[in-house]
Amino acid sequence: MDQTARRFAERTAQFTQIVRGVKDRWDAPTPCAGWTGRDVLAHVIQTERDFLGQQGFDLGAAPDLADPARDWEEHAEQVVDIVDRDGVAAREYDGFFGPTTLGATMADFYGWDLLIHGSDLARASGQPWSVDEEQAAALTAVSDGWGEALYSEGICAPAIDVPEDASPTDRLLARLGRDPRWHP
Repeated sequence: MDQTARRFAERTAQFTQIVRGVKDRWDAPTPCAGWTGRDVLAHVIQTERDFLGQQGFDLGAAPDLADPARDWEEHAEQVVDIVDRDGVAAREYDGFFGPTTLGATMADFYGWDLLIHGSDLARASGQPWSVDEEQAAALTAVSDGWGEALYSEGICAPAIDVPEDASPTDRLLARLGRDPRWHP
């Protein structure tokens, strides 16, 4: 498996564990203002479907999210399979920030999205979620690479101040405009 495909698959597996833990809290509010857990999951699925569709992959009909966990797992299996196909991850294209590969985009943009929205689902459903210093640094580096585009409409809200002794998790969430003290 290509390294970027592996990183995407690992992040998908982490997100899947959180999705399984949401249970019956799909309509609970999340740190994404105005979005429920179901809305967050719909966003994650739709953005991955849109990107892969633009790259020429047909994922069939979109799930209706009547059974969000099952629908996610079917979607995730299909997407990981596509990214793992011979040569797919290495396929080059002109991305938003210039030339890149499909695998890099799936690992570093959509994988980043899975981790951050994983925190949203975890927090909305009362599950623990945290990152260590190394993970926080890696996620922040990816975010920094987007420059001001990070704070474009629909991406992240402006950064929130936190104390200097805040945990890596709290610093990351605050950097991405999410209040670390948020709870449903």
